[in-house]
Amino acid sequence: MLIIEDVTLTYFEGGLIMDRPFVDENTRERTRLISLVARLTDEELSLPLEMGWTIASAFAHLAFWDQRAWGLMRKWKQSGVAASPIDDDITNDALLPLCLAIPPRVAANLAVAAAEAIDHELEQAPSDLTADIAALGEKYRLWRSIHRRMHLDQIEARLRSK
Repeated sequence: MLIIEDVTLTYFEGGLIMDRPFVDENTRERTRLISLVARLTDEELSLPLEMGWTIASAFAHLAFWDQRAWGLMRKWKQSGVAASPIDDDITNDALLPLCLAIPPRVAANLAVAAAEAIDHELEQAPSDLTADIAALGEKYRLWRSIHRRMHLDQIEARLRSK
C-alpha cells in the first residue's frame, strides 16, 4: 500500500485499486455550487467582491479553472500525465475583464457545467491515471472541491454581509 497526499493506492496481483475520497468531496462542493446558483438572483450575481471581482465573475473564474482541469484530463488520457505549470496570478488578472464581460447568469451556469464535466471525468478516470495525477503532488488536480469551497465560502460571506 502507498499513500500519496490523501489518496490510498493498494497494489494487488491484477493491478491497482485507488480509494477516491476526492469524488465525495467534489460532489459535495458541486452540489453546494448548484444550490447556490439556483437560489441567487440576477441582482445578487452582480454584487461586488474584492479586487474588482463580482459574484458572477467569480463563477466564471471557477468555470475557467474547472474547464482547464477537464482539458488536462482529456490530454492526460491521450498522452500521459505531465506537469502543466501556469502562473495563477497572471492568469487570474488576465481573466478578470473577460469574466466581467460574461452575462452574470451565463457565468453562473458555466460554473455548474464545468464542475459537472470535470467531476464526471474524475469519477470515470482509471485508477492508474488518478494515481499518476496524485503523484504530481498538486492536490487540487483531483480535489476540485478545494477551489470551489474557497470561492463558495467567499460568496456566501458576501451574501451574509449585504
